[in-house]
Amino acid sequence: MMRDLRTNLRMASAVAAVFLAGGAVAQQPQLNETQTLGRSLFLQSCGECHLLPQLGAPRYAPALSRESAGGQESAMREVIANGTPRMPGFKYHFSPDQIAAIAAYLKTVPPANAASPSPNAAHANSREQD
Repeated sequence: MMRDLRTNLRMASAVAAVFLAGGAVAQQPQLNETQTLGRSLFLQSCGECHLLPQLGAPRYAPALSRESAGGQESAMREVIANGTPRMPGFKYHFSPDQIAAIAAYLKTVPPANAASPSPNAAHANSREQD
């Protein structure tokens, strides 16, 4: 009985993930060949930390978008290649063209919808202005 319940929950989770992913893909702009390569590389190597592994799970690194690194593609390439104190660099894993493809793909990703600020955050901001 419990096994059937777990199987049904897994199936429902998988269906929900496919449904949500389909909505996200439908909103993506048409990608060129370089951007498509970048998306593939991003999903394989960067998604582990920069995407949610499943609904309700924590993300280990910030969500990335066209506004990451100040929206500067050259800065994105630099971070991907050399890393940060919390992120490994990929200059020995990817070629410069592949790193550029990932950055080109990120330039097509809209920023995540900003969650409305919590009342505490708004209150904290008003204290900073005092």
